[in-house]
Amino acid sequence: MTAQVSSEASSAGIVHDEVLAEVRNHIGHLTLNRPAGLNAITLDMVRSLSRHLQAWANDPQVHAVVLRGAGEKAFCAGGDIRSLYDSFKSGDTLHEDFFVEEYALDLAIHHYRKPVLALMDGFVLGGGMGLVQGADLRVVTERSRLAMPEVAIGYFPDVGGSYFLPRIPGELGIYLGVTGVQIRAADALYCGLADWYLDSAKLSELDQRLDRLKWHDSPLKDLQGLLAGLAVQQLPDAPLAALRPAIDHFFALPDVPSIVEQLQQVTVADSHDWALTTVSLMQTRSPLAMAVTLQMLRRGRHLHLEQCFALELHLDRQWFARGDLIEGVRALLIDKDKTPRWNPPTLQALEADHVESFFRDFDKNEN
Repeated sequence: MTAQVSSEASSAGIVHDEVLAEVRNHIGHLTLNRPAGLNAITLDMVRSLSRHLQAWANDPQVHAVVLRGAGEKAFCAGGDIRSLYDSFKSGDTLHEDFFVEEYALDLAIHHYRKPVLALMDGFVLGGGMGLVQGADLRVVTERSRLAMPEVAIGYFPDVGGSYFLPRIPGELGIYLGVTGVQIRAADALYCGLADWYLDSAKLSELDQRLDRLKWHDSPLKDLQGLLAGLAVQQLPDAPLAALRPAIDHFFALPDVPSIVEQLQQVTVADSHDWALTTVSLMQTRSPLAMAVTLQMLRRGRHLHLEQCFALELHLDRQWFARGDLIEGVRALLIDKDKTPRWNPPTLQALEADHVESFFRDFDKNEN
């Protein structure tokens, strides 16, 4: 979900369409158009995207869809969390409606009957990841920064994160979800969170070729052929490849306190700096959010896609009142003191039964 920018960032000045839509050469182009707010998505944007995708799914003249963000900084930095905070504080239901409809949109993209090409240029965070991970062709650039950083604001990686993160090889997805760390293009390809790498300087050429593309029996193969002439599917020296043995070891440990404790004891030169950096990062995160995230991702490994979205919605419905999100948003966006008072404040104060309580009713319903 996470967009760590204020909705005020793009509210000043002229009101413009927050989703741009046009069809060119049988391709439906959708552009998230809030560049001053890093294209953070609102409920109105979710509804607009859903309407266009549904219409194009039923239009025989549209063969494929391209998703992109306006500007050079971000595809999408997540959901507009300030508006969700305001909704909860005022007793409104917008925050509840947002998650239901956002997840339905993300699920629809996973099941979309026509190929979807996602241009993941710039920041792709939280809700932005939810929009692209169901796409058939996911393109990153040298400017791409991918993350599920929800634990930084006392939340958990949603928008299908419980499905796509634990399906990354080894424990890499657990590491990404529990720490909220950002990765770049090489790691995105290595983790299977992207399919193609394209220099951002070639994005305009990609658009030109899309406008001239000759369509045959398989639109997906036509798009793959086009990308093969411009992009590559692997990059050398993915940092996570070198860290993979350490990540697979530490992030398979039973719980978050064990992970942190063991990381603090690392003395091997190759892993020492990474371990200390990881511990320092985790010590800034919500202990409850990290613990619930770990359990959610491990459950998600054994659930199908629809069940994962149902699990995330189940957690959402408790989290505003019982989780750390409201405090995280207060510290980051409202008061901006950047000193959240997490509950509990430390990993040592975490109670396993409290973590399990978030899943209890869901587990009953699934059995």
